[in-house]
Amino acid sequence: MALRFDIPLYGLLSKPSFPPLPLQPPFSSPPPPLRKPRSRRGSVGIAFRSSKSRNWAIRAAQGIGRVEDSVVVKDKSVSVVLLAGGKGKRMGASMPKQYLPLLGQPIALYSFYTFSQMSEVKEIVVVCDPSYKDVFEDVIEDVQVNIKFALPGKERQDSVFNGFQEIDRDSELVCIHDSARPLASSGDIRKVLKDGWLNGAAVLGVPVKATIKEANSDSFVVKTLDRKTLWEMQTPQVVKPDLLRAGFELVNREGLEVTDDVSIVEHLKHPVYITEGSYTNIKVTTPDDLLLAERILNMNAGVPQV
Repeated sequence: MALRFDIPLYGLLSKPSFPPLPLQPPFSSPPPPLRKPRSRRGSVGIAFRSSKSRNWAIRAAQGIGRVEDSVVVKDKSVSVVLLAGGKGKRMGASMPKQYLPLLGQPIALYSFYTFSQMSEVKEIVVVCDPSYKDVFEDVIEDVQVNIKFALPGKERQDSVFNGFQEIDRDSELVCIHDSARPLASSGDIRKVLKDGWLNGAAVLGVPVKATIKEANSDSFVVKTLDRKTLWEMQTPQVVKPDLLRAGFELVNREGLEVTDDVSIVEHLKHPVYITEGSYTNIKVTTPDDLLLAERILNMNAGVPQV
């Protein structure tokens, strides 16, 4: 029996089509979780995580998350900032990594389509070089959300800031995603949206599996870090607009540099919730990552692996 993952398979289709979202998940009863939720444990500066759940294969369905059933992220209340302006030098390709073909479709379009099918999303602000706008403009007729564009900045935080300036003022959540992560599932996205709504800021992450050691400048081990408190951060990262605005004011005023989006909020001393995501939500950075993404998609489609 082929393994399945929570990944849309738009790249396997010659032209994507988008049937209406079902009112209920296409299951006779809620599917069982892939594993039992583990107990909460802390991380430096960040307190909690949520459990992982199964989602859908081809059609968007409704995520089954850890958060309370009464918590609802309203339809058309989320603005997505899709970061697609990176250079991707480590890939060694002639174009930015997010536009390389993954099973015949540009990497950036995978998450673009995933967000466009979610009822909670009102708009997607694509942050990209103008020379790549046509990648998204060519498929606008296939999506049912507003599409806007913003210019990338010198650093990641500048690109997020530029995208943030374009969002609808009535949006209740800002969902920031790296387009080089094509395999984010709608189930995980819905979980982190709910956690962001509950806590003001939330980020998808997975527990670190490898042993991590701290080293000095001469490459000698200083100490072994406690793996139980370490998390690998992913995207989407979700923040309420007022909180993100206040974070940017502080970061810009003090000239601070941050490497991910919720770090902006951490500088406000506001707690950020970790929503446990999926290890398949990889960032395609190197040729090996591209091969792994192809393999995951093929496994989800039931294609035999050699």
